[in-house]
Amino acid sequence: MANSYDVIIAGAGPAGAQCARDLADRGYDVVVLETEAEDKFPAQSDKSTGGTFASMMTSFGIPDDVVMHATESVVLESPNEHFIQDQPGFVLDFEAFKKFLVEDGRHKGAEYRFDARVRDPIVEDGDLVGVRYNRDQEVFGEIVIDATGPAAPLAKDLGIANLERENHAIGIEYLLEGVDLNHPGFADLTDAMMLRLDHEYAPGGYSWIFHTGNDTAKVGVCYIQNERYQENAIHDRTVDGYLEHWLDTDPRFENARQIAASPVRGSAHVQSPGSMSTDSFMAIGDTVPSIDPVWGEGIYKCMKSARAAAMTADRCLTKKIDTSAEEMRVYDDLWVEQVAPRQDRRLMMTRLLYLAPNERYDRLMRDLNKLSRDTLSDINDGSKQEIVKLLYPSDLSYLLRYWQETRFGMFSYFNYSSS
Repeated sequence: MANSYDVIIAGAGPAGAQCARDLADRGYDVVVLETEAEDKFPAQSDKSTGGTFASMMTSFGIPDDVVMHATESVVLESPNEHFIQDQPGFVLDFEAFKKFLVEDGRHKGAEYRFDARVRDPIVEDGDLVGVRYNRDQEVFGEIVIDATGPAAPLAKDLGIANLERENHAIGIEYLLEGVDLNHPGFADLTDAMMLRLDHEYAPGGYSWIFHTGNDTAKVGVCYIQNERYQENAIHDRTVDGYLEHWLDTDPRFENARQIAASPVRGSAHVQSPGSMSTDSFMAIGDTVPSIDPVWGEGIYKCMKSARAAAMTADRCLTKKIDTSAEEMRVYDDLWVEQVAPRQDRRLMMTRLLYLAPNERYDRLMRDLNKLSRDTLSDINDGSKQEIVKLLYPSDLSYLLRYWQETRFGMFSYFNYSSS
């Protein structure tokens, strides 16, 4: 077994596996270190809701056979209103998706080492030269990439990770059958991905129903323990308790039954990233905050961050090898330009949503139904003009809370150039 590579990647999630695919396809020697045993990969807890759109599927050559169900619309719900937008999407079989990325990367030449728990970076004379894993095993490379998610052992050791506890989102999801997707009084969720803003079920966050075919759906809740959570949360009710409360009180679940033996759990950080690279090192995927702040969709962002890292590695390793911090910073620039442009605006909109009360959610749905169907897409792209269209004088109190909760301040948002 070789022990020296062009690139070492820690983590075989979507970001790590996609980066390995890209680098192996370019002819680089790349090894991926994955904590899980190969026969247990991926673990039940290491999952995602798997909602994504055609842009991700086509950009990264993802085959249809990893899709559980193709959807036709996105639905936003509040306690008493809803908004429907025609937008084709896909709900992935996340296990099959991750296995495809690994096997395709192997086919292209990437090496995988399972049962390989990353411990720390190997630094010699101030230079990062490799990674230690398990007890005392070592592997060496020109570039090291941390794709381990919020655990971020390498990024933390190198002073790169800045994931803040107050921005930590936690979620739980069941795969259910017997879901009434067209119950009277609710939007028709047949062939839809639905997000619900309702503090009764997800204080300081959102809940969802993603149709996965016939009468089955992925159903879950996710929230951040922010100020609105503190105001609305029921004492001692866990994230599991909120999902159970929703299932017990929403008539669409009256005859629903859990399919999988265990729920799927996940976490991510909803915040702006700091530095994402240093000498011979990059952090990708959820090791930096890559979740889409408006939709909660992280797969596409993770995949794009993987590609940006692969492009940077290719640039640094071509002809004269230069993996200095200055050259690696190209990745940070690509991340801002291509992975999450206008991220601060989108984060502001998301934080305002979390801080708003339920009555404001109802009003938001009514406004969206009156405006152009392009409004939501433009807001998703961070358009200042479209965001302002949805604001009222009464929202100034939420803006003030946002300003108090962040390091940026309101003026850092409103002084951005017009889109």
